[in-house]
Amino acid sequence: MPKTPLRAAAAVGGTADDVEAAFYEALQRGDIDALMGCWSDDDEVFCVHPGGPRLVGPVAIRAAFEQMFGHGAIHVRPARVRKVESLASAVHNVLERIEVLTAEGPQHAFVLATNVYHKTAQGWRLVAHHASPGSAREPDEDDTARQTLH
Repeated sequence: MPKTPLRAAAAVGGTADDVEAAFYEALQRGDIDALMGCWSDDDEVFCVHPGGPRLVGPVAIRAAFEQMFGHGAIHVRPARVRKVESLASAVHNVLERIEVLTAEGPQHAFVLATNVYHKTAQGWRLVAHHASPGSAREPDEDDTARQTLH
């Protein structure tokens, strides 16, 4: 029996980390059903691709990823994950390393993305993905400049 998107996401495990791993694996395979299985089916979910508009709802998000997958799978690896987690929500900020084919051959682009997960009746699900415009250079990370703003 084929897995429905919700059952596919439920099969990945019981944490936001599991759903995030399934999300990036689905991007690498160009698997729209597995990718959408990571998302909540709530009408208010949203996604912002680098330089793109805000996409609201599963239908708009699916259409955008289907169009992207029309050009092939997305070769992206998450790195440098920063997490803020609670019992029912998790926010992950990741550095996405994306392989891009150029006239000079494969190159890497770097995108900072924020993924927000909520624990739902179906388990953990992605409710927001927001990605910054990319750069050809890996951004520096300055942990020494922490400040408290009030």
